[in-house]
Amino acid sequence: MSTEPPIIDGSSADAQNANNNGSFSQTKQSVKSGGTRKSLPSPLTSAKNNSAADSRNMRRIIAEDPNWSLATVPLLTELCVKHIVDNFAEHPKLNELLPKYKDKVLEKISTNLPLSVVSHLVCDEGYWQRRCKATWNVCDVSKYQHNWKRMFFERHIEYIIEHFVPETTEETQLNNTLPLASPYIWKLDLKQLLPPVKEEPNKIPDDVSDVGSESGLDTPSMDHFEFSTVFDKLPHLQEFSITYGVRDCGMNFEWNLFMFTNRDCLLLSKCIKKCRTLKVFKLHRSKVDDDKTRVLIAHILDHPSLSELDLSHNMIADSGARAIGKFINGRCKLTKLNLSNNKIRANGAAAIGHALSKNTTLKLLDMKLNRIGDDGGQAICQTLTKNTTLENLNLGSNELSEPTAAVLAQIVIHNTTLKYIDLSCNRLGPVSIVNLDSTP
Repeated sequence: MSTEPPIIDGSSADAQNANNNGSFSQTKQSVKSGGTRKSLPSPLTSAKNNSAADSRNMRRIIAEDPNWSLATVPLLTELCVKHIVDNFAEHPKLNELLPKYKDKVLEKISTNLPLSVVSHLVCDEGYWQRRCKATWNVCDVSKYQHNWKRMFFERHIEYIIEHFVPETTEETQLNNTLPLASPYIWKLDLKQLLPPVKEEPNKIPDDVSDVGSESGLDTPSMDHFEFSTVFDKLPHLQEFSITYGVRDCGMNFEWNLFMFTNRDCLLLSKCIKKCRTLKVFKLHRSKVDDDKTRVLIAHILDHPSLSELDLSHNMIADSGARAIGKFINGRCKLTKLNLSNNKIRANGAAAIGHALSKNTTLKLLDMKLNRIGDDGGQAICQTLTKNTTLENLNLGSNELSEPTAAVLAQIVIHNTTLKYIDLSCNRLGPVSIVNLDSTP
């Protein structure tokens, strides 16, 4: 039984070719089938009858993120670094990393991390620089030997102490911070100390004079922060500067905010005595009088390392100056002594001058803004014939006149170590100036 080949419709074949090849022919094709010849229609007309060929009915895929690209997928190492940074406070990992990944972590960790996490672990100066600049607007790292980590911890401890209110502020923060900061603290510069908060005294009637209030005698004693616990935990402390007073008190000004009490003086003197590493001690603008000066000097007479003492802008008179003279006449190692802006007169200057004749370490003596007069000035100048170490002497604003200048003009001829003398703001007269100027 024979079968004939099927008859292929011309229009269907032409549409199939159009869909598979994507090209259209303008010539007519004919297919022979069973002795018949049929013509194929145009693709343009066949597209109307084929819905699949209509571009308007084709499916389109729209991505949810048009900016997504395979190239932006982070590397596994970057994901690991991000995970370490995000969880650094709970699980600090730094020394276990390779150097290149360690640097990336240090660049990205937060500057608000707890000090208990980063104090001993992070030594990178770049991190501590970021943290300092995030904490303070002005950062002069040159005052800290260009060490950002030291700068942060010293200023952080200073801030805690300067805002500590005795009998009110909890000591928890300070006690927790000192062990973390102690290896990096070499200097403390305290510009204020707050007194304890006391109840307001009874108001004084309007018809009573306010002299008593200004003297500060009508209020209870206001002892300040005690440094014994701090000094015991700072084994590297070499410089300590302090002012007993309150900054920016404004309309809340009271005289008792600037009182340096006897108990303050005694406790501070004991701390200075115990701190054997201390080289520079500055106690200025704190109303230090003769009695407190004697207490202080009595505790530091045999200090092994103190080389600079600054008691400027206080209330030291002759009795206190005699105590200081005893100090520099002993076994001290002072090279700088600043007594400017006090109340030292001729007798006190004579005591200091007598000590200078035996001293072999002092190189700088600053006594400007005192009241030593010609008697005190001549007493100091005459000791320069025996002293062979003093290089810098400042006697400005001391009510000096021609007699002192005449003695000094003779002394400097024989003294070969003195390099700088300041006699500004005195009444030397033109003759004295000529004599000094002509001295070889």
